[in-house]
Amino acid sequence: MNWIEVAGYLASALVLATFCMKTMIPLRAAAICSNFAFIIYGFYDSVYPVLILHAILLPLNTWRAVQMLRLIRRVEIASKGDLSTDWLKPFMKEERLKAGEIIFNRGDHAERLYMVLSGNVHIEQIDFTLHPGDLFGEIGLFSADHQRTQTARALTDINLLWIGEGELAQICYQNPGIAFYFLRLTTNRLIANASRLSTSLATASTVS
Repeated sequence: MNWIEVAGYLASALVLATFCMKTMIPLRAAAICSNFAFIIYGFYDSVYPVLILHAILLPLNTWRAVQMLRLIRRVEIASKGDLSTDWLKPFMKEERLKAGEIIFNRGDHAERLYMVLSGNVHIEQIDFTLHPGDLFGEIGLFSADHQRTQTARALTDINLLWIGEGELAQICYQNPGIAFYFLRLTTNRLIANASRLSTSLATASTVS
């Protein structure tokens, strides 16, 4: 067995190893190593389809690994400081709504996490207005019954960003630090909502 065959077997073993990995960074590292090994094997053994395929996959895997490392760093910073949401934007899709349109009603099944990109959103039950950069919808998304606890309406023409439950779960699974970020976010939101409700009830009691 010559060294070219060894490179081919090594590349195959690395591909097999990726199927046993549960986190993204080790998976991407193994994929990048397998790309290098397959490129060497394809070049020296004149297996050009293999060479071309892995020459294309190498930069893609490298870019995905860089993206994930950047995400991890941003989440680590966010988990220790303020709850900035900029790191989540590349993973979200955009949606536009007119003023007065309902984003979701109380009791609806929760499937998305939202961020206000522009405009204002009104949360009706607690009479609270969300502004650009604010996340909302996380309480219903992470609750056991997946039900919306509030009604959200577009107060003005708005641009929203959203991410589905499945995509968000994958991101959290790849890095537990992200799950900790959302734990902090949800806890802070529940405390703030309870405080607003308490103030509202106290005001109503005083008026009556």
